[in-house]
Amino acid sequence: MRVVIADDEVLLREGLARLLTEVGVQVVALVGDQPSLERAVALDGPDVAIVDIKMPPTHTDEGLVAAAEIRHQYPEVGVLLLSHYLDSRYAVGLLEQHSAGVGYLLKERVSNIHVLVDALQRVADGESVVDPTIVSRLMTRQRRSGRLNELSDREREVLALMAEGMSNARIAESLRLSGKTVERHVGHIFDKLGLPESRDQHRRVLAVIAWLRGR
Repeated sequence: MRVVIADDEVLLREGLARLLTEVGVQVVALVGDQPSLERAVALDGPDVAIVDIKMPPTHTDEGLVAAAEIRHQYPEVGVLLLSHYLDSRYAVGLLEQHSAGVGYLLKERVSNIHVLVDALQRVADGESVVDPTIVSRLMTRQRRSGRLNELSDREREVLALMAEGMSNARIAESLRLSGKTVERHVGHIFDKLGLPESRDQHRRVLAVIAWLRGR
């Protein structure tokens, strides 16, 4: 796997590059700002770009803007956003624009190289990944409105694991359910959230967006 790392924190990007190299990931470029990131993606053709949400010059949403631009111009390149801050709005914003090949992790999790590599592989494979910390926190909050209230406790569990990027097979293993049971729960979730089958929209991602918004 080939990756580009974009972060203005030199120690973080250098340390991250070293960790990834040690497990066989090829780091093709290290950059510290949005223009350099976009050039690196164009020239080096990575499988995934690891992007800090807040980069120079304003340290607001340059990384988010760059991620959307990369997904638009280079749909074969996945984007994994990193942030110091737990804010589901970033994940929702990117998922609303691009339904696959994107992820959002907190920086505190990148020290676990196995979690990071797993997220990178999922994003490279076209899946969406949301940090489990976000999902866990949202699970503890009361949902007062919308169709999420119609979900059963088990359906909420399944949807939370979907938000983490798990496939039906992994959800079945995690909850110790049969594959058919998980498929049935997923079908009920889609029905209750009003997500009919569509060739143009990824119902799994739309369900995750509904979950993230149900705060």
